[in-house]
Amino acid sequence: MRWNRLFDDLEVQLDRELDLEDRGLRQEEERLRLGRLSLRERIAALAAPGEPAASAVRLEIGDETFHVRPTAFGRDWLAGDIIGEGPYPLACVIPFASVTAIVVTSESRIAASLETERESTARLMERIGLVFALRDLCRRRVGVSIVTVTGRVHGTIDRVARDHIDLAVHERGVPRRTRDVAEFRILPLTAIRYLTME
Repeated sequence: MRWNRLFDDLEVQLDRELDLEDRGLRQEEERLRLGRLSLRERIAALAAPGEPAASAVRLEIGDETFHVRPTAFGRDWLAGDIIGEGPYPLACVIPFASVTAIVVTSESRIAASLETERESTARLMERIGLVFALRDLCRRRVGVSIVTVTGRVHGTIDRVARDHIDLAVHERGVPRRTRDVAEFRILPLTAIRYLTME
């Protein structure tokens, strides 16, 4: 009888220790997963279909806060529509480095942003950097309004280099013509908070 009780006690103790070890491993795995979680993944999770607020994410960039409905994610930027700035959504490109905060009003949305699914291989679009997206706007000769750390400027991107762009500054709604260009600006990419397209 005593041996049975001893073996039962050992079995319970072993189960308890294994359970504690498993819990410790799960906690460590979760800490490692959270340590690898990027701002890009958090925004993408908040904008996922089925999330509340029709997939709009409230972003703070400098001293501005607005709702953005992301349409595409690059490696270090997102493209989307700014909601509420007028009768129609305003298309924009936002470097992740310029986001100063993601504003979330409920704890359940915070929890949802932590539950991301890591794909084994990223889609091509998700590997494209900001420079590539800006080169596309340059090639298309799209008029853009660029918000920098010092203010807002409007024009057409003439060139995109590795870490800066050349912007021909002209009036909004006017095509880029030499006679309409007021000045040229060389803007470091690090100074760009976001840009909107006409």
